Amino acid sequence: MSELLRLATAGSVDDGKSTLVGRLLHDTKNIMIDQYSAVERASADRGLDQTDLALLTDGLRAEREQGITIDVAHRYFATPRRSFILADCPGHVQYTRNTVTGASTAQLIVALVDVRHGILEQTRRHLAVAALLRVPHVVVALNKIDLVDYDRRVVEELAERVRELGARLGIAELTVIPVSALLGDNVVERSGRTPWYEGPSLMEHLERVPVEQPQDDEPGRFPVQYVLRPGSGAGERFRDYRGYAGRVERGSFRVGDEVRVLPGGQRTRIVGIDLPGGGRAERAGAGRSATLRLGDEIDVARGDLIAADPGPEPVSTLDATVCWLGDRALHVGDRLLVKHTTRTVTAIVTAIDGRLDLAALDEEQADELALNDIGRIGLTLAEPLCPDRYGDSRTTGSFILVHPQAGNTLAAGMVA
Repeated sequence: MSELLRLATAGSVDDGKSTLVGRLLHDTKNIMIDQYSAVERASADRGLDQTDLALLTDGLRAEREQGITIDVAHRYFATPRRSFILADCPGHVQYTRNTVTGASTAQLIVALVDVRHGILEQTRRHLAVAALLRVPHVVVALNKIDLVDYDRRVVEELAERVRELGARLGIAELTVIPVSALLGDNVVERSGRTPWYEGPSLMEHLERVPVEQPQDDEPGRFPVQYVLRPGSGAGERFRDYRGYAGRVERGSFRVGDEVRVLPGGQRTRIVGIDLPGGGRAERAGAGRSATLRLGDEIDVARGDLIAADPGPEPVSTLDATVCWLGDRALHVGDRLLVKHTTRTVTAIVTAIDGRLDLAALDEEQADELALNDIGRIGLTLAEPLCPDRYGDSRTTGSFILVHPQAGNTLAAGMVA
């Protein structure tokens, strides 16, 4: 089975994201003949001189009519070296929330910059989101180099400014690749029209970049999704069965491991691991869905955390960085729901400690967070949570803020 890479694309409107994705799919032969024929017909109906590869990904009717990407379009493709799940994120500022969604699980993000326009506010915002979400690998594709006649000076000056921006945002690994999504230069194959560029094509980089695998030696974290008590109606085997279903979010668990059930703090050990479909296992690692059976009859419910002993300490306050996604601004005193893994608790905003100024890349004082703002806040919780620091785990160190009545997502948060 080939290795899997999850990636996302982002950039400002008309930077060419969907065209780049279409070019990747086309040049790696990951589209069907009838799909390409349909795109050819749609391009001709629009009066275009050449096939618009962006139509391969802009699937919503509104997107096709407006010529922009609104929703996150997921595409699956593969090469002989690697398989990919790609999230093509929207570029317009009002859809930044969709970009946060697409980048939240990405191992690599490709941010496009129109080489004619340089670094825009939305470029800064997308790179700030990548830094905030700690996406391991960031690629900045300097697109439309054909429109500046493949000018080395223009490209290299912009590349240097991009690297300076990445350094200021704290992005550890940033790669700059000049491309023409429309004509295919440096997308899948290296272009003969950029002899001055000695780096890899975009696809070469995507195939070679190391993919971080979950570490078994990290502390185990298993948020309980469901308590299984089939009872006597399921047969003699399940008369006294009690299991706790969920997914291993960090580390691994083995039969015999000593664990704590949080936030209560009870200690017990794992006596069995059952798998979907009826199988059993001695071990379950990160990303694996399983049912854990414990050696003691203790009170465990949805939202509890089974953790490798000693586990994280329950907290009643949170200091966090959030990307605010709500149409209404956030203020001190607002009451919200905090959803962390499978646990949801009520919280009140006790502080807004600062907001990122995208122009200066410095933190400024603020008494509210408006749509798409990135800022630091304090929360007081009605019930305890057991998070890790986001720097230690992107899964168990993250949460979302939810409107208590409407139920819509208002913010993506990272525990400081």
